[in-house]
Amino acid sequence: MDEHGSYGQFCPVAMASEILCTRWTALIVRELLAGSTRFNDLRRGVPRMSPSLLSKRLKELEEAGVIVAEPTRHPGVVDYRLTAAGEDLRTVIDAVGFWGQRWIESSLTLENLDPGLLMWDIRRNLRPDPLPPRRCTIKFIYPELVPDQRSWWLVVESSSVDLCLSDPGYEVDLYVRTPLRTMTSIWMGLSNLTSEIEAGHVEIDGDKAIARSIQTWLGLSVFAKGERRVG
Repeated sequence: MDEHGSYGQFCPVAMASEILCTRWTALIVRELLAGSTRFNDLRRGVPRMSPSLLSKRLKELEEAGVIVAEPTRHPGVVDYRLTAAGEDLRTVIDAVGFWGQRWIESSLTLENLDPGLLMWDIRRNLRPDPLPPRRCTIKFIYPELVPDQRSWWLVVESSSVDLCLSDPGYEVDLYVRTPLRTMTSIWMGLSNLTSEIEAGHVEIDGDKAIARSIQTWLGLSVFAKGERRVG
């Protein structure tokens, strides 16, 4: 690119790259495609990105016609919505993700562990329907982490799923205790929940019905079903 951020080529790949290939931009689009619309929710999906850079990238996406910023009833708060051009990126982002799932070594995938990002995506993909028709509280414990990142609570009520880093004060229905690396591997589809439980790497305690149905309500990565290369 030149100093103005342009490749100086008429090629559509080059022109699209000028918008999508700046640092963090594809991940912001990933979060928008997953349903996040508020600034703070987007931040939780890209926790290592500074708020100022996130604001800058959102402005760039707006100027490129990928998103629109819609005012809400709350002063100073906007919803970021994908335009038709933004929605059309779904196949692009999915293709990149499935390519990474297939071709990037699993050992590299598991180098960058982030409990906040993992739990945020589990919250987003959790399926409430298999759970009892009442408030259910599920506590994940990553024993090797520092105290302020060790415990996470998912509170499921009706179709709403909330993620808490501090105790919400509800009785816990199910405890899931496992190393972060193991849970990340399960979430990415690199290992199987049942085999990890049988191996003693995942301990589950609490409501037996919720424990039995964990395979149906636990939210895995949308790329977990992707094929991985052999050899």
